[in-house]
Amino acid sequence: MGNKQIKQHLETAQKTGILKISLQRLQDFPPQLKAYPNVLKTLDLSQNRFERIPEEIGRLTLLKHLNMSGNQIVELPQVLGELMKLEVMLMNDNMIAKIPDSLSNCTNLKTVNLSHNQIREFPTMLCGLKHLDILDLSRNKITSIPNEIATLHVTELNLNQNQISNLSEGVAACPKLKTLRLEENCLQVTAFTPRILKDSKITILAVDGNLFNSKQFSDLEGYDVYMERYTAVKKKMF
Repeated sequence: MGNKQIKQHLETAQKTGILKISLQRLQDFPPQLKAYPNVLKTLDLSQNRFERIPEEIGRLTLLKHLNMSGNQIVELPQVLGELMKLEVMLMNDNMIAKIPDSLSNCTNLKTVNLSHNQIREFPTMLCGLKHLDILDLSRNKITSIPNEIATLHVTELNLNQNQISNLSEGVAACPKLKTLRLEENCLQVTAFTPRILKDSKITILAVDGNLFNSKQFSDLEGYDVYMERYTAVKKKMF
């Protein structure tokens, strides 16, 4: 895509509020975006070669949907916290190691995908976001799930393929959590305490590929209570 085509996209986006420039091997943000009018609601710059997100993105305060997946981004800037209308943030398949605390300001977030990055610590700044429904942190390097998870409001949390060896009992207090995916981690069967199995609202708990077998899991105190919830949901589906 040459400059002329990018210019056409930018002109059209002023009318539609939607700008999509993906799969173009871009390494730098289109310079026109730095002084662009604040009209965009959707910005899709996925599948390029960006290594950073410029500070100027903080000017786009009407953004609801931001897709920067499939780039080479290492760090998310603090200025993302100024995008308070943001509902969907797709940052999967990058090289992100650091998440800014300012994301706690993005109180309208509903879906966050940070899968396949280099994240080592659970992003606790996302706890307390009351509209956040789906959080995908699979294929990262997270080793521990902290107590702050108790205030996470998602219905689905994907933590598959991390290096988790420590799971806080706080997960039992998550007010809406129905699906918890923990496949291919480093968890012992003892991580799943009676409180997690009995008192949580979790109806789908995916745990294959950890340091125990299915019989050890099914022998746990509280497993039968968990299975009652699981079965009740399955019955509703059919």
